[in-house]
Amino acid sequence: MTELFEQSPFDPVRERRIVIIADWLPPDFGAVGQYMQMRAQRLAEQGHEVTLVGLTTGAGSKVQKECGKGSLTEVRLPARPVPRRSLAGRMLWTITTNMRLIFGALRALRAADGILFTGSPPFLIHLLVPLKLLWRGRLIYRITDFHPECLIAAQDRPSRVLSLLLALTNFWRRRVDGFEVLGEDQRRRLNATGVPAARIVLVRDGSPVTFDPSGPVEPLPADLAGKCVLLYSGNFGVAHEVETVARGYELHHKQGSGRVVLWLSATGAGAEEIATRFTAAGLPFHRSFPVPLERLAGLLRAPAAHLVTLRDSFVGYVMPSKIYACLESGRPVLFVGSAESDVDLLSRSAPLKYWRVACGNIEGFATALESLADLSNLGLPDTGHHKG
Repeated sequence: MTELFEQSPFDPVRERRIVIIADWLPPDFGAVGQYMQMRAQRLAEQGHEVTLVGLTTGAGSKVQKECGKGSLTEVRLPARPVPRRSLAGRMLWTITTNMRLIFGALRALRAADGILFTGSPPFLIHLLVPLKLLWRGRLIYRITDFHPECLIAAQDRPSRVLSLLLALTNFWRRRVDGFEVLGEDQRRRLNATGVPAARIVLVRDGSPVTFDPSGPVEPLPADLAGKCVLLYSGNFGVAHEVETVARGYELHHKQGSGRVVLWLSATGAGAEEIATRFTAAGLPFHRSFPVPLERLAGLLRAPAAHLVTLRDSFVGYVMPSKIYACLESGRPVLFVGSAESDVDLLSRSAPLKYWRVACGNIEGFATALESLADLSNLGLPDTGHHKG
């Protein structure tokens, strides 16, 4: 997969002082924060003076340390969890949190040679770009998730307010100095909004953990011992396909062999819905919460295969970053989603067993589970691909 990577736009000589703004920083769970902490560490080792500003559910802190040729200062601002049950509450949380992040990083922002902000928390662009005259450094948007496109994709019917917000967002996007995208699907989406291709670079996340063949493997929960386990790990939110998984899994257990059992090591609305539906239907599954980063490699080596999903309406707007670690784990991958997603692009190029099932193909998902069970029973590696 190395040929898919491009270089980050920051130069250690011209842009020595870098500010990165993200959301939840470890040990709080948040994929963007985890990756931005890794990114800050790498930039510091290359010679940058990096200030990483993010959120914590604990006490606020500021820690500075030397890293390789440069330095890293981590600023954590205390914040309450996102009120996900209310759209108005989420918007209020986003506005106030973004203002606190900007104010908390203000001195570093004024002195920075380069500013990197992400799509989490969303809508930081509406503060950073209008205030661009205050910043001496180049403004780089690492567009982890597209907002408000994700809000629009989650709606059952069009919203005039969100349409106006999208128009304003695209207006500011065209005034950002540069973009980092996570995939070719995101590059296409961003280019379609009017951002010139010359301002877009592909910088993938990669796996947040390394896999030591002799390292510990997370033990399977007692009720999964001896089973063919399909693991979904991380966030299972509104962008992830639920219906195909839920109905295909029920078909596998009620009309198929029922040999595959799902392990949900996950949070999010999708995880809650699946757990509720499986419990009501009397289907076997195991539910747990995501593990700390230091245990992630062991967890990802525990199952027979990994489940990754993405709704069609979110293709190019969301990149499930978990795919990198899933592929690095060496375990087979079952993806429910579109061939237009970079999840498919990456998985097809990996030397492991891979199934892709289109959203809505319930029978295809059940068939893929049977194939996984057959492969698990054989105990043999397989690098073939299946599309359904």
